[in-house]
Amino acid sequence: MENHRLVLPGDLNQYGFLFGGKLLAWVDEASWIAASLDFPGCHFVTVGMDRVEFHRSVREGTILTIRSELRREGRTSVTYAVEVADREAANRGIFATNVTFVRVDESGNKLLVRGGGDLP
Repeated sequence: MENHRLVLPGDLNQYGFLFGGKLLAWVDEASWIAASLDFPGCHFVTVGMDRVEFHRSVREGTILTIRSELRREGRTSVTYAVEVADREAANRGIFATNVTFVRVDESGNKLLVRGGGDLP
C-alpha cells in the first residue's frame, strides 16, 4: 500500500526540519491502515518498530511516499516493512523499518489473526 504526506510548517522542529516523532507517527498510521485493509475486522495495536534511523533530513514542502508491505503473518501478529522516500528527489530513501502489530479484542487480549478465536 502506498500513502503520501505533505510536510507542512507545523511538522517542523525549531531548525526547520521534520520532527522525527511526526514521521514515526505517519509510519505507524500508514502501516496500521495497511494491516486493517489486509485483515478486515481485526483490531490491531502497535507492538513495536525495528531500527529507528533517519537517513537524511526533510524540509517543508516535501512530498513523502510511505510504502507498507506485509512482511510476516504470525499467529497473533503481523509485521509490515515500511519505506519512506522523497517523492520529488528520485525517491531517495529517508527512513525504513518493520512495524509489528498484534491483534486484540476490546479488553486488550491477544486473538488469532486468522479465525479470530481466543488463544488455546
